[in-house]
Amino acid sequence: MSEETLGLSTLAVHAGYEPDPATGARQVPIYQSTSYVFKDAEHAARLFNLEEVGYIYSRLTNPTVNALAARVAALEGGAGAVCCSSGHAAQIMALFPLMGPGCNVVASSRLYGGTITQFSQTIRRFGWSATFVDTDDLDAVKAAINENTRAIFCETIANPGGYVTDLDAMAKIADEAGLPLIVDNTTATPYLCRPIEHGATLVVHSATKYMTGNGTVTGGVVVDSGKFDWSASDKFPSLAAPEPAYHGLNFHSALGPMAFTFHSIAVGLRDLGMTMNPQGAHYTLMGIETLCLRMERHIQNAKAVAEWLEADPRVDGVTYAGLPSSPSYERAQRIVPKGAGALFTVAVKGGYDSCVKLVDSLKLFSHVANLGDTRSLIIHPASTTHRQLEEEQQIKAGAAPNVVRISIGIEDFKDIISDLDQGLAAATA
Repeated sequence: MSEETLGLSTLAVHAGYEPDPATGARQVPIYQSTSYVFKDAEHAARLFNLEEVGYIYSRLTNPTVNALAARVAALEGGAGAVCCSSGHAAQIMALFPLMGPGCNVVASSRLYGGTITQFSQTIRRFGWSATFVDTDDLDAVKAAINENTRAIFCETIANPGGYVTDLDAMAKIADEAGLPLIVDNTTATPYLCRPIEHGATLVVHSATKYMTGNGTVTGGVVVDSGKFDWSASDKFPSLAAPEPAYHGLNFHSALGPMAFTFHSIAVGLRDLGMTMNPQGAHYTLMGIETLCLRMERHIQNAKAVAEWLEADPRVDGVTYAGLPSSPSYERAQRIVPKGAGALFTVAVKGGYDSCVKLVDSLKLFSHVANLGDTRSLIIHPASTTHRQLEEEQQIKAGAAPNVVRISIGIEDFKDIISDLDQGLAAATA
């Protein structure tokens, strides 16, 4: 059997690793080593010249981390992947080979607050910039693209509001402009959506969330589809022009579909150093083994909880795309047909103050700045994750002052509802 013929649940358990030939170890070992002994001087030279694939130094490659990269690439249907230290690191790694001083990325206005800050503030220190647009307005997306644009960036299911992006429409615009489409698939996971099948060039993940699923480690992954023609224009010299740091090697000419992946390792990890540690990769590999099972339960619970909340008179609105009342409902049937994930926002009557009271009154829910855990989680974005944004930006991002973000876990859904019931009673008394 080949990976192309295996189901997603099988890939989640088996992809990326064969039992260790020396010991027969069934689980991926934690290779806790900084460096690797070369066979001889010629072997070392071939590795450093990218003439042979192997291990040099764990800032670049590590067997445990490589097994995770291969597994996520298989789950997403990509040609290759690179793992790094966090989801935010993955976003920089995705942009790094594409951008240069004066270049920009067109990004959805419905992004995680930390991503908006990273794109609107931090990347400017590299001489990059971002233009934020409502991805429902396709003409606005097209109008935002100019000669210095190097990518389009969006989320499959937006954090925090649960908005579903029309990936097919975004891919068409990107293709017509000769640009890569980068899709953050963290909240959907490949169980719900494989963006490459909708035309995405690169897929990024915060592996901290559903991939690991237990709130133990941070991590990020960038998956390359291997389908983009980096040599079709002069916009991407890092990938399709001579690389000075490798004696003039042209990554795309030499490595074809693996150009982006190898560049991200050989140049990105080498110089930026945003490396995932092998123990973190091991935890994530173990988490992925149960990804499909967990997502199925997450979705069942989220649908039941969202329906209950929508009918509650203490609630002004629920943004769950799995509800027929959601503006994203029809699109969700096409983009995420198995379900709309387990992350959404709830507008609480009484506004900001009631949201704070609700968070403080819950007992089963954990008040944390994370999502995708087996546990049900809650946060008030306007006072935490999106606090740095102006109120208008908060509203555009789906994080208005009167909403809380909830990440539904895999507990018994009746217990989740019971906790929300008593919390809402205290918040709106």
